[in-house]
Amino acid sequence: MDASLSRALRKVGAAAALVCCLAAGCTAADPQAQQNTGTTAPAAVPMDANGLQSDYQKVIKEVLPSVVQIEASRELGSGVVYDDKGHIVTNAHVVGSEKTFRVTTANSEQPLTARLVYSYPGQDLAVVKLDKMPAGLKPAELGDSRKVEVGQIVLAMGSPLGLSSSVTEGIVSATGRTVSEAGGGSGATIPNMVQTSAAINPGNSGGALVNLAGQVIGIPTLGAADPDLGNSSAPGIGFAIPASMVKTIADQIVDHGKVVDSGRAALDITARTVVDERYQPAGVAVVSVKSGGAADKAGIRPGDTITKVGDQPITTITSLAVALAADKPGQKTTVTYQRAGSERTAEVTLGQQ
Repeated sequence: MDASLSRALRKVGAAAALVCCLAAGCTAADPQAQQNTGTTAPAAVPMDANGLQSDYQKVIKEVLPSVVQIEASRELGSGVVYDDKGHIVTNAHVVGSEKTFRVTTANSEQPLTARLVYSYPGQDLAVVKLDKMPAGLKPAELGDSRKVEVGQIVLAMGSPLGLSSSVTEGIVSATGRTVSEAGGGSGATIPNMVQTSAAINPGNSGGALVNLAGQVIGIPTLGAADPDLGNSSAPGIGFAIPASMVKTIADQIVDHGKVVDSGRAALDITARTVVDERYQPAGVAVVSVKSGGAADKAGIRPGDTITKVGDQPITTITSLAVALAADKPGQKTTVTYQRAGSERTAEVTLGQQ
């Protein structure tokens, strides 16, 4: 039930290289000593390897009990215990349109019942709440997204393919990615995603991407797919929503029962992709304009075709979403559009999604 990255995305992990690197630092016993004894001394195991293994085990022991499996009537995903009141954060595409769920914790095979608090597909996040908070269920600690660095070792925890309490490892491959979902996802375009090489498969969505300090730095959401290979899994490319955004959205849902300040810019229109005479995407046609919204105030009307926002060409709905993803409500930008065969440009003060 995970999104594919055009979905564009599915994943695969990588980490053996680290072990190989450590092993390469091993030193053999003195050759003369080997000659004297007639035996070959075993290669020494670096202390760092043992220490790293201990770190993994410590983090898994601390964090895995805070990661749950979420089951809807026909779908399966993961979630992270958010507080001691029974709130669990997950992906919007995990909950879909359903309102009630079965939740299985790492320490019990007996499912608990939970209900939807609110789903926000725009950021592909949702919060469900357990009907009864079991004893010993500990909230996860969310990390500081500003401190996430490329090369950090991370663990992905969740229920890939229904295999509950599974753990894979990798590194942070990149930060600040803007990723668009499609297919089975929420259809959201999400900025500032964390890219990871940790294996993320269907069922991992809504789980935890964790650093070696035991902090959740992101919610795994997408695995990359390669369009040239029929959208099959693209190994080693996965994406997670950063913890800072998770906290911003989840806090609002817990406090208000909905998202009251998304921080995401919008033109306040409904639109569709249009194609040229060669059936190639050529812009975004405005279908309707919200009265008093950003586009309305700038003079943009239904029937106009948007071709550029700022200096970014617009050919599809997705490219429009990507162009707006890095902007903030209240920010000014220029919108270039076609009307009755002529090109026009308007300055727009962006609204809020």
